[in-house]
Amino acid sequence: MKIRILRLAAIFLLALCCSSCGLFLQRNAPYYHAGTPWKQLPHMGIVEEVEHATSVKGPSHRRMLVYLPADYYDNDRRYPVYYLLHGARGHETAWISRGDVLRLTDSLFTYDLAEKYILVLPNVNQYNDDKDFDDSRYKDAFESLFEVNGAVETGFVEDVVKTVDSLYRTIPDKRHRAIAGLSIGGLQSIWISARNPDTFGYIGAFSAMLHPFQKPSPYNKFYSQLKPALDIQFREAPDAYILFVGDTDFYYGTARRFDRYLTRKGYPHDLVITKGGHEWYNWTAYYCMLARKAFRD
Repeated sequence: MKIRILRLAAIFLLALCCSSCGLFLQRNAPYYHAGTPWKQLPHMGIVEEVEHATSVKGPSHRRMLVYLPADYYDNDRRYPVYYLLHGARGHETAWISRGDVLRLTDSLFTYDLAEKYILVLPNVNQYNDDKDFDDSRYKDAFESLFEVNGAVETGFVEDVVKTVDSLYRTIPDKRHRAIAGLSIGGLQSIWISARNPDTFGYIGAFSAMLHPFQKPSPYNKFYSQLKPALDIQFREAPDAYILFVGDTDFYYGTARRFDRYLTRKGYPHDLVITKGGHEWYNWTAYYCMLARKAFRD
């Protein structure tokens, strides 16, 4: 009986991990390009690969993709920045190859649905060292979920944000930075923004993996200090703090509990509930929703 229970638990965890990375997709998911190399996807803007040094334990360098408006090099204006984090089994290309984010961003800019911004797609996986990193390799689901040690989150502003500000014409202040992510990336966005309250004015948590907030355990102990950080963050509330979740998402319940906690504390925020589950068709919609709101308040 005990062995059977363990097997069922393992099957559940595997299904959870695969769904969290978008492996199980509805057939009508509009933005999924199975097997298509991201560089072959159509786009009007400019994609640049940036390698940056890291200040925390792990690989000495990481890679991120930076998407610039098509006319970036034809003018001298400064731009806000939208940092977009992947989930389990993803890396810096996931939002492009699976979420079609380049085409979506082009559409937002073309039809003036959003303020033009620089889109940054970092790699926020945990890696032990350069060998483990192996030129920005994908990690399997169990690695992604059980190797969270906080290094990437701790070094995010120093390593990613400061690099972007040094290389591009950004508007380097809180009101002109957004951060969002899906699943584990949603939790990372919550934590990074909470621990850096003067850095991000717009925060989006897409189907965020919020179990660590509810039930800290050895692998997610790093996040156990989130509540005190939120107290500091909301002393001067962000311009927008939005939780997004589908009504059949397996993180729906924890999103509602987190929403109730924020409400009880009097922290200004919004909860957006859509149809469907833990899938790319929802995350792409959430990306656009936040993009249309950010930098225009």
